[in-house]
Amino acid sequence: MASSSSALPSRTFHSRRSSAPPVPPPIPPPSREIPCCVSRRSAAARLLLSAAAGFLTAVSPPPPAALAARRGRRTVPPEDYSSTPDGLKYYDLVEGKGRAAEKGSTVQVHFDCIYRSITVVSSREAKLLAGNRSIAQPYVFTVGSLPGKERKRDFADNANGLYSAQASPKPPPAMYMITEGMKVGGKRRVIVPPELGYGKKGMSEIPPDTSFELDIELLEVIPPKEN
Repeated sequence: MASSSSALPSRTFHSRRSSAPPVPPPIPPPSREIPCCVSRRSAAARLLLSAAAGFLTAVSPPPPAALAARRGRRTVPPEDYSSTPDGLKYYDLVEGKGRAAEKGSTVQVHFDCIYRSITVVSSREAKLLAGNRSIAQPYVFTVGSLPGKERKRDFADNANGLYSAQASPKPPPAMYMITEGMKVGGKRRVIVPPELGYGKKGMSEIPPDTSFELDIELLEVIPPKEN
């Protein structure tokens, strides 16, 4: 009797173990690793974005100061400029050692009109009426004269008349007065206001009513008594 009662719990326990469903193994947390194919796509996308960013950095223009330094142009702080009664601000980049220009003197200069660090008008790039070539002939005018009233220049490079003074670039009116006092060999930078520049019409890439920089290099001076 004792043996039968002791076997019953064993059968009941064995029956419960056999009827219970098997416990599934624990489900591992989802892996954070990206499958191989997605990882390659992601890497390719990142590579393309990196290449695009590098290309944009390469083609994006540098700031004006860096651009000026790269082209060999000196950056002048605004407080270093001197002023004239006409409202012109100028700075002598190079002090000349030769003869000084005075009112009535005939002078030869090279000039560059610079807007946003880009040279848009220059005597070094005078266009020819025939052909696609350019020449770098100095501009000749009388200091203090009215703009456009200077003597016509003779392009004697060729006797067939292909060169013409009408093909030369038009300087701003400020150049006719600000050259006074310069010496041969000198280089002067001028901040030209619109009223002494190209006014309401503008010129090339210089918009109307816009200030710009004017660089002048004085090459030769003929005094008034010798004209």
